[in-house]
Amino acid sequence: MPHMIFVEQDGSRKEVDAPIGLSVLEIAHKHDIELEGACEGSLACATCHVVVDPEWADKLSAPTDDEEDMLDLAFGLEKTSRLGCQIVMTEALDGLVVRLPKAS
Repeated sequence: MPHMIFVEQDGSRKEVDAPIGLSVLEIAHKHDIELEGACEGSLACATCHVVVDPEWADKLSAPTDDEEDMLDLAFGLEKTSRLGCQIVMTEALDGLVVRLPKAS
């Protein structure tokens, strides 16, 4: 099974199993990682904002216009910011690293 790494706000790293087909948001919830997702992944908020490690950013599909619009609402936006609900795990993303921002 693929895995991914969440870098918590305090800098600690948590490696978790990441089933194919689940979003980063769903994977976070499955492993009790504090990633809010107030809209439950319906692309109606920015509370599942994550910062993708630069080494992985180019391996993701480009964000949609709708995701870009929601990201404009995210606090602490960075160049590789994405919404966790829009990153779906695949074999190619085995080892993906995302950082939780300081605030959401």
